[in-house]
Amino acid sequence: MAGLRERKKQQTRQHISDVATGLFLERGFDAVTVAEVAEAADVSVNTVYNYFPAKEDLFLDRGAEAVDRPSRRVREREPGESAAEALLRGLRDDIVNRREWMGLTEGYFRFMRIAFGSPALMARLMRMQHETTERLAQTLRTEAGAPAGDHTPALIAVQLMAFHGDLYRTAGACAMARRPVDATAGMMLERLEVAESLMSERVRGYARRPRA
Repeated sequence: MAGLRERKKQQTRQHISDVATGLFLERGFDAVTVAEVAEAADVSVNTVYNYFPAKEDLFLDRGAEAVDRPSRRVREREPGESAAEALLRGLRDDIVNRREWMGLTEGYFRFMRIAFGSPALMARLMRMQHETTERLAQTLRTEAGAPAGDHTPALIAVQLMAFHGDLYRTAGACAMARRPVDATAGMMLERLEVAESLMSERVRGYARRPRA
């Protein structure tokens, strides 16, 4: 029974998100109210807020997953693999496999158009970038066993997230220019290779997991 309830909750959440996305695509983010989303989804306003605490969450419905992804990759790195190597491997895999969160879909320009058209969404995306960097810094500190007062984890997190952010900006710019997805992926892989070559040995080898 608990499994059925959870599936129904997920279906309701996805339905609300899909309806909201359709309205945002049609009219823009700022022009749509939560009440209009609730009416179109045939649920109450309270139900919308139960699933999405803020209006921005309706558009960035996988924000929590995105914020934790770099840290999760560090936590799940392979024996003998460093934090940077785990992140680079994950990004390369995302690009090669055209993961939708990398912006490697034919309709990504619509996402970017909505985001660029809303100061509220741009502010949220900037906060997400900050939260992701802060979480990664804490994860690096924990995984490396760095002492309090050591600035290394935070500064390495900033460097890694700078490369991470560059890939997203590249995807966004290519999408707005309507470049083919394959061409965009190729450019992103090239930039990732250059980014890796620019890393110092200390950054590249930080928080290396001991081999079993």
